[in-house]
Amino acid sequence: MSILDALLVGSAMMPERYKQLGVEEMERRVRDIKLKFGSRLLIPGHHYQKDEVIQFADITGDSLQLAQQITDAEYIVFCGVHFMAETADMLSAPSQTVVLPDMRAGCSMADMANMQQTEAAWERLQAIYGDTIIPLTYVNSSAEIKAFVGRHGGATVTSSNAKGVLEWAFKQKERILFLPDQHLGRNTAYELGIPLHDMAVWDPEGNELVTDRENVQGIQVILWKGHCSVHEKFTVDNIRSIRERDSEVQIIVHPECSREVVELSDYAGSTKYIIDTINAAASGTKWAIGTEMNLVNRIIHTHSDKQIESLNPHMCPCLTMNRIDLPHLLWSLEQIEAGKPVGVITVPDSIKVDAIKALDRMLNIQ
Repeated sequence: MSILDALLVGSAMMPERYKQLGVEEMERRVRDIKLKFGSRLLIPGHHYQKDEVIQFADITGDSLQLAQQITDAEYIVFCGVHFMAETADMLSAPSQTVVLPDMRAGCSMADMANMQQTEAAWERLQAIYGDTIIPLTYVNSSAEIKAFVGRHGGATVTSSNAKGVLEWAFKQKERILFLPDQHLGRNTAYELGIPLHDMAVWDPEGNELVTDRENVQGIQVILWKGHCSVHEKFTVDNIRSIRERDSEVQIIVHPECSREVVELSDYAGSTKYIIDTINAAASGTKWAIGTEMNLVNRIIHTHSDKQIESLNPHMCPCLTMNRIDLPHLLWSLEQIEAGKPVGVITVPDSIKVDAIKALDRMLNIQ
């Protein structure tokens, strides 16, 4: 059973009455609680959150950025998904309480790598390659997977620092096992000059290495067969359609997109990179952005001097991230006010120790 499964067992569900409340009343009640608690309460909000939630965020950013900005607040109501709240708990003090407003707010990518699969893969890969592999994991993974990586000398990565961490990893071992997002791993390794032919995919369902190479000893990067359900929906056809319609549109995408999409785009980078690039762009420029729809809509709203659109006009927001809504935020805050917090995230020390090793290794890489 994963940490999330254990937390979900017997976890409280938001009462139906919250769904009947008017928006103005909910907003007023949230503001009142924030005012009452002051610095004792911190609400971090991920970039992909709905506007109805992000308006109350004390800090905004990507997952690791938010966890690193945790203050000494007594209560941290993390508006994101479960792996982000886990990281916040690991990086906060024992006296602090981390709350996830809806315990169903998971991450499909993080769920694509569980401990049973990972241990089985490691055993098979050790039999093939011996002690020549170092594991890396995207921060978009469970605390258990981070701990596995930490135990085996590896580190976490973000979309911002993946290149530097891979360079570090290749100085440690001959090969890399990259969990759980194959696209970020492939795009980063390719940027470092690793040929696609020297990469293989590990299929956790079949517990096998997928490659067209006869000599598997030539493989340098083993990519876990996982992906972001949002970013994988941006396609080559989306790019071609925009290019044919207007050649002046510049295309910028997240590296969780497929290799083919990144290859055809003008720019690719982390969420922060996308935001910074649009902020610095000249007025009148045209952009198509390949990332989560809530963020794209927010960028469109704040940059009326530029022509901005989603790379895929039929995209929907991240469904799991959007389980955090205004009713759940209010409910979680009122439970804290009543002294009965729900959705409390607590990573066991046995997992936390090794997971922090993986995080620290990343943070210490220059």
